Amino acid sequence: MAIREIVTVPDPRLKEVSQPVDGVDDDLRAFMDDMLETMYAADGIGLAAIQVGVPKRIIVMDLSGPDERKDPKFFVNPVLTDPSDSLRPYEEGCLSVPGYYDTVDRPDRIKITYLDYDGNEVEEIAEGMFATCIQHEMDHLEGVLFIDHLSRLKRQRAVQKVKKAEKSKSRDAA
Repeated sequence: MAIREIVTVPDPRLKEVSQPVDGVDDDLRAFMDDMLETMYAADGIGLAAIQVGVPKRIIVMDLSGPDERKDPKFFVNPVLTDPSDSLRPYEEGCLSVPGYYDTVDRPDRIKITYLDYDGNEVEEIAEGMFATCIQHEMDHLEGVLFIDHLSRLKRQRAVQKVKKAEKSKSRDAA
C-alpha cells in the first residue's frame, strides 16, 4: 500500500467528471487500499479517486470514531437515488480544501447502489452522517466540491485560504 498525494483546489482535475470502472479486480483493490491508507493518513473520513488524481467512480469511507474499530467501506460505480425531502445541515470539510469548513444542507436519507470491495452489487439506505458523507464524495465524482454549494464569496475565500497555505508550505520547505 502507498500513500498518494491529495489534489487540492484550484487544481482543474477536481472539476472532471469521473468515469465508470469496468469491474473490480486485484489492481482496483490495490488502488482502493492505497486510497484508504491515504485517507487515514490525512485524518479523513471519505475520499474519492479524483482526489488522488484518478478520474474513476470510486470512493472509500470510514465513519468509525477514533476509539472504535476501523470499518472501511468501498464504493465502486456508486449511484444515488430516492433522496429524502428533509434536509440535514452539516459542517463539512474536505481533504481537497484543507482547513476550510462550512455548513451544507443535504438530504438526510438516500439510497445507494454500488459494487463493494469484492465486486458484489450492494443496495442500501444511507442516513445521517453516512448520507451526508456519501453525497459529499459523490459530488467529487461529478466534478463538484462542497464549496460549490456555498456563495461565490465563501467559495473564493476558501480557495484563497488553500492557496495561501500552499504558498506558505512551499516557502517553509525551501
